[in-house]
Amino acid sequence: MATLYYFHDPMCSWCWGYRPVWQALKEALPAGLQVENIVGGLAEDTDQLMPIELQEHIKSHWRHIESELGTFFNFDFWAKNQPRRSTYQACRAVLCARREGLEEAMIEAIQRAYYVRAMNPSDNDVLQRLAREIGLNEEQFCEAMRSADVNQQLLEQVEFSRRINTSGFPSLFLFVDEGDEGNRALPIAINYKDYRSTLDQIVSYL
Repeated sequence: MATLYYFHDPMCSWCWGYRPVWQALKEALPAGLQVENIVGGLAEDTDQLMPIELQEHIKSHWRHIESELGTFFNFDFWAKNQPRRSTYQACRAVLCARREGLEEAMIEAIQRAYYVRAMNPSDNDVLQRLAREIGLNEEQFCEAMRSADVNQQLLEQVEFSRRINTSGFPSLFLFVDEGDEGNRALPIAINYKDYRSTLDQIVSYL
């Protein structure tokens, strides 16, 4: 038995850049290999506006990813919003959607809202709108977002990400069950342009 863990944050720009290759990799994975998403939580809750210096730093990341991978970024986001360095609410939204089998839909909705539609997924009203758009019950979604259970689940996943010593997001680790010896955690190299080298490494461990 083996599980491939994908450590990510729905507001991570490199995760957005990796999205097409990650989708292709998942389609090519061997049958029976379990895949589980883990939200690592890039930035805790805050109402503080993002300093201009940090905004410019993040913009430079967007330009770099755009240049390297051809990923689209809508830079109107910076003029239309009051950005905050806060991703925990977006992570909670993913966990709430997971309960209804719509985790992947919420991840994509958040990414496209942020990077294509120039919306701010740090804002609750944006996340509620996305919940409606993917077919979630808005009242139940809001209740779950405020629940101690979902927050605890987020904290546990953040701790798992730190404990496994991920180098950043996205990261991949293959956990292989070795019986009495427990699970062996194997870091998997990410190729942002071609899934095949990543696939070959995964298959070599199975």
